[in-house]
Amino acid sequence: MEDVKVGEIYRHFKGTYHQILNIAYDSETLEKMVVYNHKDTSEVWVRPEKNFFDEISNRSDNITKQRYRFEKVN
Repeated sequence: MEDVKVGEIYRHFKGTYHQILNIAYDSETLEKMVVYNHKDTSEVWVRPEKNFFDEISNRSDNITKQRYRFEKVN
């Protein structure tokens, strides 16, 4: 798993783009969380880092044909 960095842009497997806003930690479990926004709507979302890079290549709704839920845009 790669480390996400604040400011990086990632594409979701459904074709939307998201920017990393911050890294946070769950206050109960100390699990590392990724805080990111949807570039089109500016909605802010949070997801456990371990799920940020879930392998999803076999999903029928994977319109980008990506291997992972989010992939970094170069």
